[in-house]
Amino acid sequence: MSEAQIRIKNTSMTHRFPIKEIARQAGLGTATVDRVLNNRPHVSPQSRKRVETALRELMVQEAQLAAQGRRVFLDVLAEAPKRFSREIQRAAESALLSFPAATIRVRFQFHEIMSEADTLNALERIAKRGSNGICLKARDTPAVRAMIEAVTQANIPVFTLVTDLPGSARKGYFGLDNAKAGRIAAYLIAQSLPDGAATILTSRSQDSFRGETDRFTAFRNQITAQKPHVQFMDASGGAGMTAATGRSLDRMLAQGRPVSAVYSIGGGNTAILRKLAEFRQKPIVYVAHDLDRENRYLLANGTINYILHHDLSQDMRKLFQMACDLSSNPTGPECAQSSDIQIITPYNL
Repeated sequence: MSEAQIRIKNTSMTHRFPIKEIARQAGLGTATVDRVLNNRPHVSPQSRKRVETALRELMVQEAQLAAQGRRVFLDVLAEAPKRFSREIQRAAESALLSFPAATIRVRFQFHEIMSEADTLNALERIAKRGSNGICLKARDTPAVRAMIEAVTQANIPVFTLVTDLPGSARKGYFGLDNAKAGRIAAYLIAQSLPDGAATILTSRSQDSFRGETDRFTAFRNQITAQKPHVQFMDASGGAGMTAATGRSLDRMLAQGRPVSAVYSIGGGNTAILRKLAEFRQKPIVYVAHDLDRENRYLLANGTINYILHHDLSQDMRKLFQMACDLSSNPTGPECAQSSDIQIITPYNL
């Protein structure tokens, strides 16, 4: 018997959740959940892991939330590197502490890479299962917008997180003002660069993440207005993941141009810094986003100069509040709230 099976078997002796509730949390059928809980054969390792995760989430939520009041089921669906998915989940669990009057159940689906078809299928499955709201971090494509419209028509509100789909049927956006973040990054870098020619390395995880594109466009416009002789080296498409980001940078840095500054829009900073070191490049200034564990370490040891940070927990609290309000008043207004942007240095970390 595997370690996961042993953990599930031990957990099943003590948990107090109906199989139907576990199935809803895990996004699986009740028969599959029953087979997992009773350690029956013909169950995939992925299903076992999803049941184990669902039980853990239910126990955390039960400890955090009052047992009485309305029950609201929310789904968090995000394409993001594991380091950022962990931050989203921590923020959601922290936000739940602010809702003692209502029982909120959150179901998480995180994927490091999601094709358009993956996103559409996941949204369709959530719609069939039922939900009081979907928190979505996804690429901006026509098909995803059409699916949001269909989900909304099924009376399931969709809220975008960190990266928006403006003009879609989404009910609200929660996250930082990405264009403002790009302009702040341009200001910080412009203060550090001497006048004259300079090359700035930018890196986005995906071109189709609207938030990252907004950051890049605002950054480029602002920095060229202040430093008209700068050139750009844009290494994008690595999904913020170490291996893919490294391969993209190899092609760029092999050109031999000295890199004066870095604006890391989509993460993968360990890979970026490693590649810069391999090519004996040491930028004057390095600006990145998000206070995840990796970036805290890099900022503390001085390899990153500035982190542009926003409070994900605050974003999730606002999102959860709107979802609860809409569960009792589905005709409530649309909402778009931008988070405050904090500039973090090694001295206020």
